[in-house]
Amino acid sequence: MCIAGCNDIDPDDDRPPRPADPLGSFLHGLLTLDTPLAEGGLRVTDYSDGTVFQPGCCDGLEDWRDWHRLADSGGLLGFGHDPVSPVAQRFGDTVRLTVNAEQSDSPVIELPVTELRCLLAGVERDLADFLTLAADWAHRHLPGHRAPVTAALARVLDLSAPAMPPEQ
Repeated sequence: MCIAGCNDIDPDDDRPPRPADPLGSFLHGLLTLDTPLAEGGLRVTDYSDGTVFQPGCCDGLEDWRDWHRLADSGGLLGFGHDPVSPVAQRFGDTVRLTVNAEQSDSPVIELPVTELRCLLAGVERDLADFLTLAADWAHRHLPGHRAPVTAALARVLDLSAPAMPPEQ
């Protein structure tokens, strides 16, 4: 519902008009946007000292695969802007997550690239499990919308849609 809500924007000339029914109207953005969004992003917590790296305003779950590019190729990932600018950067075999690049004394989390890859494998499993559960939920609660909602969520999460039995 949150993902559908953050895509609940009025259609422009490139998309068909909203349906009149409330459910169709609410799902319209999710089902018709080429690149739907999922506000949030990935949060990393260092439990040894309590440092939390939170995604900023310019990051969503739809961007989770950017972390793989960071692990594979290095570079810099920015996740927001003033007043809080979280960034991730690879230095050799280490990834440094700076909570707020605008502050010289910002807390950081450093982790080996291998650990980041392990965390990302867990993220992918969790997102795939969520997608399967969402498809199952849509089958029970959104008759006639299960396939398009599942396909839209798969696009948001950059995953393959789970196999689904035909609707009855």
